[in-house]
Amino acid sequence: MNQLAHSRGRLVTVLSLLLTLLAMVLAAPAPGAPAAAAGSGTGTAGWWDPVARPAPDSQINVTGEPFKGTDAQGQVRGFVDAHTHLMANEAFGGRLICGKSFSDQGIADALKDCPEHYPDGTLAIFDYITNGGDGHHDPVGWPTFKDWPAHDSLTHQQSYYAWVERAWRGGQRVLVNDLVTNGVICSVYFFKDRGCDEMTSIRLQARKTYELQAYIDTMYGGPGKGWFRIVTDSAQAREVVQQGKLAVVLGVETSEPFGCKQILDIPQCSKEDIDRGLDELYGLGVRSMFLCHKFDNALCGVRFDEGGLGTAINVGQFLSTGTFWKTEKCAGPQHDNPIGLAPALAAQKDLPAGVAVPSYAADAQCNSRGLTDLGEYAVRGMVKRKMMLEVDHMSVKAAGRAFDILESQSYPGVISSHSWMDLDWIERVYKLGGFVAQYMNGAEGFSAEAKRTDALRDKYHVGYGYGTDMNGVGGWPGPRGADTPNPVHYPFRSADGGSLIDRQTTGQRTWDINTDGAAHYGLVPDWIEDIRQVGGQDVVDDLFRGAESYLDTWGATEHHQASVDLAAGSSASASSSEWNPFTSYAPGRAVDGNTGTRWASDWSDDQWLRIDLGSTAVVKRVTLDWERAYGRAYRIEVSTDGTTWQSVWSTDSGDGGLDTAQFAGVPARQIRIHGLRRGTDWGYSLHEVGVYST
Repeated sequence: MNQLAHSRGRLVTVLSLLLTLLAMVLAAPAPGAPAAAAGSGTGTAGWWDPVARPAPDSQINVTGEPFKGTDAQGQVRGFVDAHTHLMANEAFGGRLICGKSFSDQGIADALKDCPEHYPDGTLAIFDYITNGGDGHHDPVGWPTFKDWPAHDSLTHQQSYYAWVERAWRGGQRVLVNDLVTNGVICSVYFFKDRGCDEMTSIRLQARKTYELQAYIDTMYGGPGKGWFRIVTDSAQAREVVQQGKLAVVLGVETSEPFGCKQILDIPQCSKEDIDRGLDELYGLGVRSMFLCHKFDNALCGVRFDEGGLGTAINVGQFLSTGTFWKTEKCAGPQHDNPIGLAPALAAQKDLPAGVAVPSYAADAQCNSRGLTDLGEYAVRGMVKRKMMLEVDHMSVKAAGRAFDILESQSYPGVISSHSWMDLDWIERVYKLGGFVAQYMNGAEGFSAEAKRTDALRDKYHVGYGYGTDMNGVGGWPGPRGADTPNPVHYPFRSADGGSLIDRQTTGQRTWDINTDGAAHYGLVPDWIEDIRQVGGQDVVDDLFRGAESYLDTWGATEHHQASVDLAAGSSASASSSEWNPFTSYAPGRAVDGNTGTRWASDWSDDQWLRIDLGSTAVVKRVTLDWERAYGRAYRIEVSTDGTTWQSVWSTDSGDGGLDTAQFAGVPARQIRIHGLRRGTDWGYSLHEVGVYST
């Protein structure tokens, strides 16, 4: 027993520094006689009822036909979960999340605890790290479910297929299944039954998602007949939603995609690795993904976690990469979370002798690591493949550069799926045509944030989404209490009014959102009704428009066409060019298509670069890729004759990097970038200028 206690204590020390980072992660019938339409609560079967559900199985506790088709404006309807993890039980070595989303052996096999949790949770180490206490719990799932699933039990399956079915029946029409894992966590966790390679886990989770689709199809009479439909393009998704079914999109959220780890700031992957990885993921059906998550990697720096949790993750970052997070003063109003100002003693004890977590200046809240050259290559690779970029978890510096790249190409494929982006950038997402979802917070907090951003949704005519992050070890809304003045009253009507939703029962356990909170995926409709009670119908209406907005973003991403750069190879002149005996900074270097060359002016204000397109064209957009010597105040001027100039765009708050000037289309043959005030003591210097008609 002393040896066991010592081992357990050692595991706590190691795991607390890496496993706690997950607190913000994330993101065929069984033997026996089949029961037609089991659990639907209706005496007659409809198209939405299976012809042979496994018996025994969970109840659905929803009656009425799911809505189909479009509204009077021809738009699809329904809720969007933009961030969840159906197959997280297959990640992290296979024993971090206990239970499965489905099993050919039936519900008793699917919803059972990990073997090391028996008989009383004594070895449920990850459970007590994430939930406090001593980890003791009743490990029995089916049929009693005494202690799990629960809103604060982070180590047990929350997304059994029948619970997802209830969410679909309650009005959800799009689900993004993020394939997720973390190789470092897997490597240090004592209990596992497989290897820790991240891409191997991603492949397995993708395969299991397709197997879940086939499992559900079997209940409905064969391939293509079930309600769970994996989709790989927006047109297919629209068709699925119009049929009243659930469109399932595959995404990826992992810390080292394509093996892009960095050790002592040295990347462990190449451009070839990135291309191979993106091609493979696309072939698996993946259409959206994160490039970094929790640890800085070879692609980008991360948005920090706060306080003691941030300290623990920072220690994990050091043990994984050889470097701690580094901060700097933010260049703009956006900032990362404050970090590392609270101790995490258990984690810090695992640092090598003489190594300590650095202190950080209170006024330096931004990760100094942004989007690396490899990260930029990955972003542009996703654009080429028409994939959607998840900017949550990126540092402000990395996200800002990613936005710059997407804006320079007018690329709409950007998603913020679960509240891990600086919220001041929501309009920047909407301007591009992207989609925003909020983390599955409690009804009060969710409603307040939804109302704060309501004017932006009205301005851009978009709907809203939520990211449940179920199985993502993040924690979910607790109960508001049976004595709250505005509880959920059962049964209640679905958002479309066509279905009646009662309390959910699985085995011997019945859940009530008022007293149990959001314990599992089947309570998503109850949570939405709780939002209606707290925040009002307007919030729910915005959520009900989510499917249309998400598919608008996806469709615009697919139909995006790379614009023709009218300036490429054009003749150029300038007010001055910096002289250097070893290289040329001539004006033509800014339009030669080579980002390794540049034009540079003399070191004074009131400088200009003029580009002659050769003939008049309608111009709507100009991109400027600044070198370190950038313009703080400058304007874009156009002319058709080289004599009369018109200012079409200006700024006095330029911050360098990649700028995009968009304006109403105007005829122009000559374009002039007129520098009025420098951002540095040097002159003005541009790697490339792009001119576009779209």
